[in-house]
Amino acid sequence: MPNERLRSRITAAGLTLDDLAMQVGVDPKTVERWITTDRVPHRRHRQATSTLLESDEDYLWPSIADESRVRSAGDTEFVEFFPHRGAVPQYLWTTLLRDVQDGFDMLVYAGLFLMDANPDLPRVIAERANDGARVRLLFGDPSSEAVRQRGHEEGIGEGLPARIRISLSYLRELRHEPGVEIRFHQTILYNSIYRFDDELLANVHMYGSPAPHNPVLHLRRTPGGRVFDHYLNSFDRVWAGAAPVEEQQVGA
Repeated sequence: MPNERLRSRITAAGLTLDDLAMQVGVDPKTVERWITTDRVPHRRHRQATSTLLESDEDYLWPSIADESRVRSAGDTEFVEFFPHRGAVPQYLWTTLLRDVQDGFDMLVYAGLFLMDANPDLPRVIAERANDGARVRLLFGDPSSEAVRQRGHEEGIGEGLPARIRISLSYLRELRHEPGVEIRFHQTILYNSIYRFDDELLANVHMYGSPAPHNPVLHLRRTPGGRVFDHYLNSFDRVWAGAAPVEEQQVGA
């Protein structure tokens, strides 16, 4: 779509395309492309043009304002960066979970570290569910190729399926808890996701590196932001293809 705002401001300033090109320092054909294809110039050319035409950059190129709003929303979503999972304060995990009102989602292979560090985790999850929160827990299927491959990559082999089974044994008291669902997934994980209402921790995965050694992003959902929902949509896709864990798989 042609940039009629730019065309009209050039005309109103009594300039030709050649005039503008000469004063801004570009080829006249470049100015023509700015108008006919609505191409956004480089920053210094935008600034020179807006000064010459006595118009705001956002007015001449509205897409800049849209991009700026997206960047601003993205900045507000980002709360903190942790260089590895051990750098996440223990209180953050427990505080976020205890404050849950609407939903707690977890997508992991085993997530055993969370169980080991919080012996009362099943009780807290049950309390959140009893108060009306929806709890969705996704664990790797111990028999899946994805789990086998991840165990091989981390150098622990059958240790990963064993860790998954231990986590499930810790959660056995939740198997009949209303509002709590536990499923097995068979997907390759690019991130482990822990969502607490409108806050989310994403532990990124890297080939050949165990999850504890990899960075964690702390995000918060904000109006206009897309990163939080991007992660949540990923969780929902895995959830939709996962299978309920049978009672005997959770533990007696």
